[in-house]
This record gives sequence, C-alpha cells and structure tokens, in this order.
Amino acid sequence: MGMSLVFIALVLCSIATLGTCSAAGFRMELNHVDAKGSYTAAERVRRAMASSRQRLASIADVNAPVHWNTSQYVAEYLIGTPPQRAEALIDTGSDLIWTQCSTCLQGRGSSCVEQGLPLYNASKSDSFHPVPCNDTLCLANDDNSCAKDGSCAFEASYGAGNAAGSIGTELFTFQNGSAKLTFGCVNKLSITPGSLDGASGLIGLGRGPLSLVSQTGATKFSYCHTPYLRSNTTTGASSRLFVGTSASLTTGSSPVMSMSFVEGPKEYPFYYVPLIGITVGNTRLSIPPTVFALNKSSDDGGVIVDSGSPTTALVDEAYLPLREELKRQLNGSLVPPPAGSGMDLCVALVQEKTVPSMVFHFSGGADMVFPPENYWAPVDDSTSCMVMDNSSGFSIIGNFQLQNKHMLYDLAKNQLSFQTADCSSL
Repeated sequence: MGMSLVFIALVLCSIATLGTCSAAGFRMELNHVDAKGSYTAAERVRRAMASSRQRLASIADVNAPVHWNTSQYVAEYLIGTPPQRAEALIDTGSDLIWTQCSTCLQGRGSSCVEQGLPLYNASKSDSFHPVPCNDTLCLANDDNSCAKDGSCAFEASYGAGNAAGSIGTELFTFQNGSAKLTFGCVNKLSITPGSLDGASGLIGLGRGPLSLVSQTGATKFSYCHTPYLRSNTTTGASSRLFVGTSASLTTGSSPVMSMSFVEGPKEYPFYYVPLIGITVGNTRLSIPPTVFALNKSSDDGGVIVDSGSPTTALVDEAYLPLREELKRQLNGSLVPPPAGSGMDLCVALVQEKTVPSMVFHFSGGADMVFPPENYWAPVDDSTSCMVMDNSSGFSIIGNFQLQNKHMLYDLAKNQLSFQTADCSSL
C-alpha cells in the first residue's frame, strides 16, 4: 500500500464530564492525505485500486479483520496528559481503537512499523491506566489474556498481519473537547509493508463495544467525503465526519434516500446493506438479488459499506454482467489499459464523457446514483479507467464511489440514509 491516506483534524464537542459527550456530538474535518504529497490524479487512482485489493484479500481471510489502507481516512488528535500527538486510520469495518506505543522497537528488526509522529509513551502520561485482565473492558476484546502483572493483554490476527499489546484507558483530546476511551497500546505490529503508512494506529467506527461510536454512547454518525482528485474539488476542502446528534442530513435540493441495515453476524463489526440490483445507463442488469444476499447459515456473501476501503468491489456474479454491459455501451470507445496499471475497462481520456451513469438499487426504494466521475478516473495523461474491481465471497461499497455523498448511520433506527451533497461546503 502507498501513501494515499486521508488526513483529519478532529473536533469533539465540549464535554462537561470526562468521557461523556454533549448533546451536540462532535465533528471531524477530513482532508485527503495525498495532499501532503505531490501525487498526480492518475497515481491516486492506481494507489486506491491497489489498496482496495489488499484490503479485500485481508477481509476474506479472517473472521473479524482490521485493515490499514492508503486511500482512507486518518484522524489527527492528542493522547494523554500532557498531550502527545497521534494519527489513526478511520474505519467503519472495525471497532478497536489502538495506537503504536513506545514499547515498540522500530527500524531494523523492529516489532512495529515506521510512523510519521513519535510513538505514544504511556509512562509519560498521568491519565493512562492499564485495564485489569478480569475487567469487562478487557473481555470486550475477542482475543484477550492476562499479562504477568495482571493487566489485560490482547492479540489480533489480520489478513495484513498481526498486532499485540495491552488494553488501557486514556484521555483522548480533540480540537475542543476530550474523552476517556479504552484503547489498545500496541507493542508488536507485524503487517504488510506500507499498510499503516505513517499513521500511528486505528479508530474503529464499527458495531463492536470498543468502537468510538459505542464508547461515546452515540446512536448515529455521518460522513461526507470530498472527491479524491484535486481537479474535482476546492483546493484544501475538507471532508466531514460527525458523531452524535450533530450527525444529520441537510434539507436541500437533493432527496434523502434511506434503507434498513441487513442484520449481520454478531461477531462482525460490519454494516451490511440490502443491495438488490444495478443499472448502467438505461439498462437494468439481469442480476438476481440473491447474488447480493447474506447467507445467514454460513455468514458468506452480503454487501457492506466500508469507509476503510478506497474502492468498490463486487462479487463476480455481479461484476461480470456489469463489465459486459459497459463493454457493450462503450463499444468502440474502449482502449487497452496502460501496461502495469492493473485496470480492467478503459477509454481515451477525451472519451470519458461517453461513460454512462450507474445506479445501485436497494430494497425499500433507495437508489444511489453514481455519475461517471464516481466510478471512472484518469490513470495516466491519456487514459481513463473504471475504478471498481471484482471480488469473491462478498461485495464492498468503497469511498471512491461515495464521493460527495453524505452518509448517515442511524443505529437507533437501524437505518442508513444518504443524499448527494457538496461535501466541501458542510
């Protein structure tokens, strides 16, 4: 994985009591981390596709995976008293909050990976407290054990590698507020090179008890991502993540669409959605809704919305009909993908406007419309390609497709709502 992370400055509500959020909830400002570098639009697209493929492989290999990707969202915040700077990936596909700690050894023969900021040092914080191994906060993590000193130790195995460390509580400080959170202090991290790519750790927004959403007692959160490519958005524009009552959709010209979440396996943190069909241009594809269904007996299949996946990946039974219909509609406009790009369908950049819109249909009548720029992008100076991939086992709706869509997760109503929006104006 490369460097196309997304950078966030978090703005938490003022909190009167430590660990308790005010009624207004909190807001996070998100900026694409590639703004730190000098990557071209084409380089961003290639990095996003490579990142999604690695993430998908990771999920397919394990039961409850946590993954790191180079085209997702990263929070910038402070930990401890006095505060120490940290950055973490933002992920709706996992729940645990963790950061690499100073007990790691970096460099040659390292037990952790390089990051852009100094490692968090728990021994220098007056507000850090280890969690005993018999505490419910310890038992909330699936793989836990007792350390020699009686504190809680945890291990986690991911498709991208393994992590281990201790569970503790600490003061997390955001732009205008603080909260006491349970988190993992990682002292051993063995993952695919580049997976974390400079960030300090991870903040999960999944359904589990240790996610940021669960720990703050929030019943809803929303996010709105500005486009990946600088040419499509205002320079320096920020995406947004809202947690708590501040999470809501705005009244405007764009209609609000809603659907109920699909109940998934209890041990998974994912948000499953009821995708039932796809339209390309004016053609509804002949894909049985069962292709997208979750198999309750085997826990296979289904469709998740995943903020940690840069791009969308569809099971072959859906991807192949989609591919064939696009080939039919684009016909003579198609050109070979650039060598080594790993892309599938491409057109000459000047023909990009010939690409049809796409619609994902969900049960209950919700239709999510993807204009060409939400699933097609330049990969070099002369070629534009489809930014979607195939998968096996289950399907993922990723961030590239959700550009300029305000997504609201209402856990109390068990409902996902969305509307098209100018995310840079929120």
